[in-house]
Amino acid sequence: MSGSAATGLDFVVLVAYLAGVTVWGAWLGRGQRAGSDYFLGRRELPWGAVMLSVVATETSTLTFLSIPGVAYLGGLGFLQLTFGYVAGRVLVAVVLLPAYYSGELATAYQLLEARFGLGTRRFTSAIFIITRLLADSVRLFATAVPVALVTGWPYPLSILLIGVLTLAYTYVGGIKAVIWVDVLQMGLYLLGAIAAAVALQLLVPGGWREIFASASGAGKLAVFDFATDLSRPYTLWAGLLGGAFLSMASHGTDQLIVQRLLTCRNLAASRRALVTSGLAVVMQFALFLAIGVGLWAFYGGRSFERSDEIFALFIVNELPAGLTGLLVAGIFAAAMSSLSSSINSMASASAYDFWAPVRRIDRDDESILRVGKAFTLVWAALLVGGALLFIPLSREAAAVEVALGIASLVYGGLLGAFGLALFVPAARQRDAVCAVAIGISSMVCLWSLGRAFIAWPWYVLIGTIVTFGSGWVSAHLTGPSGRTGKGRGLNG
Repeated sequence: MSGSAATGLDFVVLVAYLAGVTVWGAWLGRGQRAGSDYFLGRRELPWGAVMLSVVATETSTLTFLSIPGVAYLGGLGFLQLTFGYVAGRVLVAVVLLPAYYSGELATAYQLLEARFGLGTRRFTSAIFIITRLLADSVRLFATAVPVALVTGWPYPLSILLIGVLTLAYTYVGGIKAVIWVDVLQMGLYLLGAIAAAVALQLLVPGGWREIFASASGAGKLAVFDFATDLSRPYTLWAGLLGGAFLSMASHGTDQLIVQRLLTCRNLAASRRALVTSGLAVVMQFALFLAIGVGLWAFYGGRSFERSDEIFALFIVNELPAGLTGLLVAGIFAAAMSSLSSSINSMASASAYDFWAPVRRIDRDDESILRVGKAFTLVWAALLVGGALLFIPLSREAAAVEVALGIASLVYGGLLGAFGLALFVPAARQRDAVCAVAIGISSMVCLWSLGRAFIAWPWYVLIGTIVTFGSGWVSAHLTGPSGRTGKGRGLNG
């Protein structure tokens, strides 16, 4: 393995791959004439592709860069969260997916309209859009780190390039292009993990046997932490309970994932895609955490300015010419797929949850397609702008923890609202909206004043309890005369 930086061959590989992915993604979107084509892939995509897209969307760049950094600084404790991720997906498959497939829903928040009214749908959809904009701006910046390292470009230029190339195929290709490009990029970054593992075997004296021996002696291989301290983010209890509620919220109430699940042919296929994605995530996180432990052995535990740069520096400086370019291309493509997912899902929510009801074009698929493409341009520009604003703040924490922390502040409010819709017949629109506002406000206060005492994996669980409890109390204290909303039930 060479110790030199990226070469001309790396640039050739990088440019060729990016050009190919962009053209292919645009080609996949040919023949689209309606909003259901653009945002739902005509509801005919295979469950295997959807499963891989779900995994790639939620892990992609942050998995590739930040998770090894988390293991480098700590150990394998992050893996405990993935056990809760699987449990949360199973619950979503049993409870929420049947409700989504009981009607021709285009967004997750239509379910809340059927139960509470249009105001609740718009309120929760707006929360999703704002949260996705903030969290995925962080994701986009995280990917600019290795791109800047391999090209020598400043972060702003790297972010702009990612944004422009992503927009090119997202605008033309829609959700079909997004999902199939996800499949390709997932295979590429798994190849990157395997290449890194082989490199570490060759570069560390004694290979992986010595890596695991030294890591074991340093206590870095311990997976389970049975501590009950709520300030510690990676314990078994935080993983099982916090991880389950985080997964229920992200995969049951977040349009980013729900949109993918609605592209499957039927409920059975959607369930299969969702549950198997949880098993794949466990294996993937284990792989990238192991890479982080290997990097700790290779670098002798020395300090780095940013934990997100550790793996990127290894790729650029230690892998052979050509392979470095391919792996950075994989990181680039991972960012493009995550960014394209965010752009498409936010455009979908904007078109279906806001524009269509106002303009009364709910059944006008051609108009929704035109409006959706316009929103695609808007959200692409705002995501790039958000990533540029994150640059001065990027030294404070690993990007994966920042992104998950932002989402966790509001996920409890969303999940609590869906809980009210399903399990509290007395609840109406005012109860739901007030409960969500109370839940999110409480979590913002907790984050501002108590994050030193309660770690972020607990946020969704606490937010859900506060939201559901507030809504239940409101529903039972205000009589029928105090209620608003449709109250039509989940099937309208």
